[in-house]
Amino acid sequence: MSTGKMSKLIKKTLKQKLAVLVPDWDGRVLDVPASGEVLVWPCAVVAFAEEVPKSAWAGYRRIIKISPYARPEDGGAEQVEAWSALLIEGLHQVRLVDEAGEAFTCIYLGSSDSDRVDAGSGMFTRSLRFGVYIPEDSGVVLAETGDAWLATLQDWTQSELGSNWSVYGDVWPGGYEMPSVLWRLAGCSTSVAGTSALEVRQQWIGHVLTDHSMLTHQTVTRLVRQLAVQSRLAVTETGGEEHQGNTRYITVDEVTADLQADAYLNGQIRLTLQQRIRRPGTNVPFIREIHHSKGME
Repeated sequence: MSTGKMSKLIKKTLKQKLAVLVPDWDGRVLDVPASGEVLVWPCAVVAFAEEVPKSAWAGYRRIIKISPYARPEDGGAEQVEAWSALLIEGLHQVRLVDEAGEAFTCIYLGSSDSDRVDAGSGMFTRSLRFGVYIPEDSGVVLAETGDAWLATLQDWTQSELGSNWSVYGDVWPGGYEMPSVLWRLAGCSTSVAGTSALEVRQQWIGHVLTDHSMLTHQTVTRLVRQLAVQSRLAVTETGGEEHQGNTRYITVDEVTADLQADAYLNGQIRLTLQQRIRRPGTNVPFIREIHHSKGME
């Protein structure tokens, strides 16, 4: 889908959502007025602002400004404050679906300026900035992956939360569902553990996304607690024939949660997993390869 068509669908969907959030506007959710056009009635104006770089896991991003307008006789600045609170509550971290069936998420980024009086209409207004995030990959629950650790995390999470949850890996897919969990790899490292072993460590980030903040917090806490109790997870290797079907274990080294973190963009869970493996190509000293000797003949 072209960016232009996608933008039109997003704006149309947002306008419909805003009209429902604030019935006082009687459906007056408008584009930026033309030069010389004067606003007369309480309303909201929706305008696209800057594009920002794509996110590897959140997809295409665009900034949208939403400006509520209130007449002085209707409360002026106080009314703008009340409407702004409704917009933030109704849009922040909310998943919306356009008429093409594609999902996107709104994230409140703050107000871009102070309250002001519009010179033409005399109404009070302010501009609220929202980031709109549109996943670009179509995906499926428990997407096939060559990463055995990721597949293990997905399987464990699905088993823990149940079939009514969607569990994703690496990126938010287009048309993603809620409630859902996304696991993505944030970093990895290795260190020498003795003469013939390596310790592999991977840092994972977990995103828990639901329609209700209480459910989100409860699920984050539950996953962190259960991972700590679990202590280790079984990994079935899928590599070459010599390893295929072998079961090894990864250990939960550390798991923490930040309940204030942005669920969609930043993720609330930080998880470190580790595994000790034999160093490839290691020449084991001959004496360590002898278990016993029957003596010389």
